[in-house]
Amino acid sequence: MTYAPAAEVAAFTAIVTDHDSPSPKDRPAPASHAAQPPARRQRGPVAADRLRVIWLGRRRIPGVRAGLELRLEGMVTVRDGLPTMFNPRYEILSRQEEQ
Repeated sequence: MTYAPAAEVAAFTAIVTDHDSPSPKDRPAPASHAAQPPARRQRGPVAADRLRVIWLGRRRIPGVRAGLELRLEGMVTVRDGLPTMFNPRYEILSRQEEQ
């Protein structure tokens, strides 16, 4: 999680990891591109198990901490090779017990 300093525009950023996704070595190899029409724009590889979430105009999100399970809903775009969701709706599903 990243907290923006008071001198910067308010934004709260978190990287969410999908622990249920297959590891890179277990993912199927990409299909041949020979049968597909040429892409209009080439993009680099996209991380499949991570999602950057950015809440604009917020310095913190109540209840959102490292180690909890979230359900997110919103539009996804790719920024710097990382799927990114801005201002998603969220639901806290579980919390990691503090020890």
